Amino acid sequence: MASSLFIIFFLTILPLSVLSATVLEDLANLTPPPDFTNTITQNCIRNPLLRYCNNTSSSSPMDIVEIFRSTIVASHLCNESKNPNCVESFPKIRIHSRPKTAALYLSFDFFWKYCPLTVVEIDLVNNSLNSEFPTNVLSCAQLRTLDLSYNQLSGFVPVQNLTGLANLTRLNLSYNRFSEDNKISDSEFFKRFNASSFVHSGVLPDAKRYKVKVLVLLIVFPITVILLCFCLGWMCLKRPDYLPRTCRRNHKFTSEMIDAATDEFSDQKLVSKSGGVDIFRGTLRDGTEAKIEVYTEKVSKEKRREFAEECEAVFKLRHKNFVRVLGWCNGRSLRALVTEWTYGESLETWLNSSLACSWRRRLRVVMGVVDGLFYVSEHWPEVTLGLSTSSVLLSDKDQEPLISQFKIGDGNNSSTNIFNFGLFLLEMITNLRPDEAQEDSDRRYLEYIRVHYPDNLERVIDEKMKVEERMLEKVKQGITLGLMCTDKPPLKQPSLTQIYDLVVSLYESSSRHH
Repeated sequence: MASSLFIIFFLTILPLSVLSATVLEDLANLTPPPDFTNTITQNCIRNPLLRYCNNTSSSSPMDIVEIFRSTIVASHLCNESKNPNCVESFPKIRIHSRPKTAALYLSFDFFWKYCPLTVVEIDLVNNSLNSEFPTNVLSCAQLRTLDLSYNQLSGFVPVQNLTGLANLTRLNLSYNRFSEDNKISDSEFFKRFNASSFVHSGVLPDAKRYKVKVLVLLIVFPITVILLCFCLGWMCLKRPDYLPRTCRRNHKFTSEMIDAATDEFSDQKLVSKSGGVDIFRGTLRDGTEAKIEVYTEKVSKEKRREFAEECEAVFKLRHKNFVRVLGWCNGRSLRALVTEWTYGESLETWLNSSLACSWRRRLRVVMGVVDGLFYVSEHWPEVTLGLSTSSVLLSDKDQEPLISQFKIGDGNNSSTNIFNFGLFLLEMITNLRPDEAQEDSDRRYLEYIRVHYPDNLERVIDEKMKVEERMLEKVKQGITLGLMCTDKPPLKQPSLTQIYDLVVSLYESSSRHH
């Protein structure tokens, strides 16, 4: 009887004929009757356990209003829940498939604060509630049944609060979206109920999702690993330039990398073709401009091995007068040497410009080539330099000569390099060069100069050089040095030191007369 006094009380002072059509209208329009405070005091004397009794000793006007408003909500909610006799009892709060109504009553915190002691079942099923767990319903501490299934509740389940409901025997949180981080399955709370209370709620590992994870782990993951390994293997073998710099050998180029750099050997990238060598201007993946010499001649396995050895050696050449070698390709179907692209012109072109009219400027270029000769002689004597005005470039940046052609020979190639330097020096003075279309072109070229040596050298000296009479003897000394370098047998050749001293002497004398 005591537990139902609150219900009887509010139905006595609020007869059904007084209530409006909606709870919101009644909350807005109704006010506590004059004897309301006395009535709740008497109720608390009869049953001190009533929830609002805890506040009567220090009730303020706001407390009285809240208690009165809670009676209005209780009256409406009891009828909304279709309890058979709200005059006698209010045992159930039941709202099914009415999202707006459920959300409205959940918003009345003041009602849940004074939840009637007779309420033992709360059933809010299929209301599309998409908030976190409605903890205000847990103020009804006497609950035996709580069903919040078929909603969209998310976040954490208040396990500690639910554990405090000593009378709770039936709980249903199924078909919601709670967080798996709740770890309810590991708690004592879970043992109090069973898995049927949490079907597809999110708080327990979903069997189907578990199967999917197992499927991914056993099938999809291995396939992904295999594909990744395949892609990584393909990049290692075909396109190592896609790998981080620390994971690749920069000097090794594959045919696929050369193909990409030259746009599949397009005519737009082709610079020249001669003697079984196609020269392309390519762009590497990192944006570096490169000169790519593609050797079209088919060679044996032994020749390919020799080519690789040559490339290994020239790759190590590091000197200001050498074009830097970036790497090479030595595949079965493609052999290529990749060097940096130099923005400049060949000496052959430069000699026909107005910039090459000075003997002193030409000697300065020659001195750079001699420096390169010394470097090779000391560090890489097996390297043969291709010295000619067509293969030596002039850097745009500092006008330094850059030797761009070299290969590996057998043993010490100092004699060959000195011979090649002699031809180069003669080309620089005469602006004439061997006719490669003719057989034995070097011999014919040297014979032509020797015919005019020493009395008629004016006929072979480049006219554009405009040599003054006082410098003519020095120019003749330069021709003499070139002819000495091309003497055979090699025993008659000057040493590199003698060559260097003479070139320096000629350059210094040209500076004094400049």
